[in-house]
Parts: sequence; C-alpha cells; structure tokens
Amino acid sequence: MSGTSYRTILRSSSIIGGAQVINIAVSLVKMKAVAVLLGPAGVGLIGLYLSLVQTASSIAALGIGNVGTRQIAAAHAHGGEEAVGRTRRALFWGTMGLALIGAAFFWLASSWIARVILADESRATDVAWLSLGVALTVAAGSQGALLTGLRRIGDLARINVGAGIIGAALGVLALWLWGAQGLIAMVLIAPVATFLLGHLYVARLGPPAGPPILLLEMFREWRVMATLGFAFMLSGLVTTLGHLAARTLVQRELGAEALGQFQAAWAIGMTYLGVVLGAMGKDYYPRLTAAIRDNATATRLVNEQTEVALLLCAPALLAMLGLVPWVIHLLYSAEFGPAVEILRWQLLGDILKVMSWPLGFVILAAGAGKTYVLTESLGMGVFVLGVFVGLPLIGVTATGGAFLALYVAYLPIVWWFGRRMIGFRWTRAVKAQALAMIGAAVVVDIAARWSDPLGAVLGLGLAAGLGLWALMRLSSKAGAGGRLGRIAGFGDRVKGWMIRQ
Repeated sequence: MSGTSYRTILRSSSIIGGAQVINIAVSLVKMKAVAVLLGPAGVGLIGLYLSLVQTASSIAALGIGNVGTRQIAAAHAHGGEEAVGRTRRALFWGTMGLALIGAAFFWLASSWIARVILADESRATDVAWLSLGVALTVAAGSQGALLTGLRRIGDLARINVGAGIIGAALGVLALWLWGAQGLIAMVLIAPVATFLLGHLYVARLGPPAGPPILLLEMFREWRVMATLGFAFMLSGLVTTLGHLAARTLVQRELGAEALGQFQAAWAIGMTYLGVVLGAMGKDYYPRLTAAIRDNATATRLVNEQTEVALLLCAPALLAMLGLVPWVIHLLYSAEFGPAVEILRWQLLGDILKVMSWPLGFVILAAGAGKTYVLTESLGMGVFVLGVFVGLPLIGVTATGGAFLALYVAYLPIVWWFGRRMIGFRWTRAVKAQALAMIGAAVVVDIAARWSDPLGAVLGLGLAAGLGLWALMRLSSKAGAGGRLGRIAGFGDRVKGWMIRQ
C-alpha cells in the first residue's frame, strides 16, 4: 500500500512538476524581458498589478476554489456521479455570478484603488482594465476546482503549460510594442488563456450527470459552499492582503526600485518551489480529503507527502542557495544586486514552508474554516509586522527575514492543529531528513556569505549528494524496478551499513 502511495505522489509530482518546470522557464524569460525593457520599477509595478488581481479575485471567489475542490472530491469518493453532477452545476452557476459581481465592484472602485494603493490616480484606467482579469481568474478557479477534485492531473498540467506559454509570448510582444503601456496587457493575457483552455478541457468531461438541479437544491449547495467558503475566502484574503501590504510598505518607504528588488527575489522563491508544492493542491489535497476521517491513513499521507517534498526540494534549494548572486544576475540584471540578500533569507524559510504545507492541508481537508483563518492570519501577521519593523532598520532585506520569521511561527502552529485533529506525528525518517536539509542549508548559507565561490562549490556538492540520496530513497519507497531498483538496493545496503556502524 505504501509503495503504491509513493508512486502516486511521484507520478502526480512528475506531471505537475514537469508543467511547472516549463512554466518556470517561460516565466523567467517573461520577467527577464520586463527587467531589461523597464528595469526594477517595471518589475515592481507588474508585481503590484498581479497582487491587485489576486486580492480582488480572492474576495470575489468567496473561497470557491478550495471549497469546490473539497466538495467535488468528497462527492466523487462517496456520492457517485449524480452527486458530482449536482455539485458541478452549483459550482458553475455560483462562480459565474461571483465573477461578474467581483469584476463590477473592482471596476467601480478603480479610481479609489489607483489613488490609495498605487498613490497615482492617473492609473485609474489601467486599474479598471484589471477588472477583466478579476472576472476571468474567478471563473477559471471554478474550472480548476472541478478538474482538481476529479484528479484530472494531466488536464491541469496542460492548461498550466498552455496558459503560461501563451501568456508569456503575447505578454512580451505587448511589452515590446507598447512599452510600459503593455504591462496591463501582460497581466491580462494569462487569465484569458487560462480560462479559455480550462473551458476546453472541462467541456471534454461531457455534461454533468443526473437530472437538472432545482433552484432550491442549488441554493442548498450554495449555502454549504458559502458557509465554508467564506472562511477560506477570509484566509485567502489575509494572505493576499498581507502580500499587498508588504509591497505597499516597501514602495512607500523605499520607492519603486526597492519594490522591484523585492519582487525579483519573491518571483524566484515562489516559482521554483511550485515544481513540488503545486502537486499538493492538485493530487494530495483530494486524496487527503477522501481519507480525513481515518486518522492513521491521513497521518501516513501527510508524512509521505512531507518526505517526498523534502527529498525533491533539497537539491534545488541547496544549489540555488549557493548560486544566488549568479541566478539574480542571469535572470534579471546587475541592477538587482540587493535582491541577493532577500532571496537568501527566503530560501532558508522555504525549508520550513515545505514542511508546513502538507500540515496546512489537513485543516483544509477537515473543513475547519475558522481554524484555517486563524493559522493564516497569525502567519501573515508575523510577515507584515516583520516588514514594517525591519524596513527602517535594514532596508528591503527585511522582507526576506520576515518571510523566514513567518514560517518559524507558522510551522509549530499547523503542527499543533494537525496533532489535535488527526493525532499527527512526524516519522523518524521525516525528522532526520528535515534536520539534514536544515543543517546543509545553514552551512551553505554561511559559506556563501563568506565567499561566493566557496558557497557555490559547497552548494552544488551538497545538492549532488542529497540528490543521489533522494533518488535512492524514492526508488526504494516506490518499489522501482530495473536500474532504479538497483540504485534503491544500493541505498538500502548503505543505510544498513551505517546503522551497523
């Protein structure tokens, strides 16, 4: 059973991860174009526009993405095709209404947003155009919830890759043709492509099963979704508002150049982790939702997902930590030097993020909306407070330190709730791998601060060593055959020899 579970995790991680790798490459090319054509100020502005769309769509969607995934997964596991069809119809019509209402309110508030958030009322027209992105993001969330709940991993990967490539190609073209005026087009093209591709793949599922849902039944479904979704909306709103508040603080305290430095480091830190963490929402969350009533199974799933995430992230994180100055220069330009220190602190925080995410999904799968709001609020409160206090003291580097502080606080909180809800405990293997990864990262970070070349050599060396160990460990756990099976056998013999010593 365990080997099958590990194979499922690795399969979904490889599909979603492969899609994310392509999207990472495409996204980095896109951000490189923004950096070269518009400089740090342009990078900062596009980050602010994206935050506005994310914040508004989080509010408008009322948590429908998380709740929709949970309801579809539960109906698929326990209720049959008709239950899925009923939830699917309610999800579609409810989301369409929320998308239109959210876009209308955003459009009406565009002047206020430009004046208060951007501190530039002349950008009101640009902000008004972003209302289209809000509507399409909310609508695409319904499509993603359906496909995720049904665990259509391949379809999700194809949508992500297609939307990423189309968005980057047309976005860079718009920027090249229109300069700074093309930023709005660059922000909008991605949600347009995501929605159109999502519609194509949802249509392939065929019409929902069962008879048409009566309006009264639809209201019952909406009430269930809204009750739980409101809590999830609040938690998503806390996160997006926290990110928006941090960007606003940086812009007002230090200016657009510093905001660009923060956005550059943030984009790299968030993008590379998407290879591993993206699979959690697409495969792990529906599986955990179906098993959440069985404490032993849920605990096993959390430990397996944590172990796989640590093993897959360790080589990339250590290599990135050793090569930070070169990565920043390659992906952006020499003007982005201050982003180096921000990214170093963020990478250390990423270790704790990888450990905390599987536990955070326990709260989602259990439908504990108030608890989820509490945990997200506490974590984001630490982040914003760290930025607010740190900016006058150490400048824009404070954003990286605040990110590390966020997960230093967040990890024990979600661990405690996981322990309370499902009796969760980390296995000895997960603890050992986490300590090894933290120790290696601290060593590489200290070496890199002392000498860039020394940090690079040490980071690449330890990344190669942990990468080999990850290959052996995952091959063994997944019961791989052939060459991978021989590698796994060698790893088991090495492990046995070390224990005997």
